[in-house]
Amino acid sequence: MTTRDPRQDRQHLRVSLLGGFRFEADGVSVLVPDGSQRLLAFLALQGHSVRRSAAAGTLWPAVTDDHASSSLRSALARLGPTARASVLATTKEIGLSPDVAVDLWDSRDLAHLLAAPARSSPPAFEPDVDAIDDLSTEILPGWYDDWVLVEAEDWRQVRLHALEALADRLLERRQYAGATTAALAAVRAEPLRESPRAALIRVHISEGNASEALREFAQYGELLRLELGIEPTEQLRILVSQLIPVAAR
Repeated sequence: MTTRDPRQDRQHLRVSLLGGFRFEADGVSVLVPDGSQRLLAFLALQGHSVRRSAAAGTLWPAVTDDHASSSLRSALARLGPTARASVLATTKEIGLSPDVAVDLWDSRDLAHLLAAPARSSPPAFEPDVDAIDDLSTEILPGWYDDWVLVEAEDWRQVRLHALEALADRLLERRQYAGATTAALAAVRAEPLRESPRAALIRVHISEGNASEALREFAQYGELLRLELGIEPTEQLRILVSQLIPVAAR
């Protein structure tokens, strides 16, 4: 008689935070009440078990400790059997089960690989345009809790660096369309940031599109003057200075 591995009966559980909250079991969305969504999102952002008192105080900061603890118990109870399987809770600590996948964790790993020097990346690591979507989405848009906003800003910085690095890597492989898309994604995420503008201008220069490079520089300079009253840096001006005689002919 063959003994069945109990792990084969486990559902594949996934918490998604990028672009909005979703909970899935075996690829099927599972409805989770709002309060329980906040609990799962908080645990996913932590990435490790935390003390129950810390979780309750963070999620319900405007009430007494007893009320916050009661709200935590209620959020756990309302998860339902499927979503409840994603949480490991003891009398002192609470966290996600190690079997749960989180989209942010995967995208963050990708971002760190991209931002690392190319020589330190795994030999088989060849980033492509598919990575752009994973790096172009915000954490829980429309959620304004402090514990969300802190993580959202951290992710914004991480993905900006990764998108710029991706644009440079694609440019090195002469994949100009993908490099342009990655640089534009970084520009949309932070229009006043100079480094993604520089990445985009480098792509235009490499393609021989002097007019587009100069137009991008001019538009960025106008935005800086309007919003901040400053000019582009000397480094960016040097980047486009070689194009001015070409454009004038």
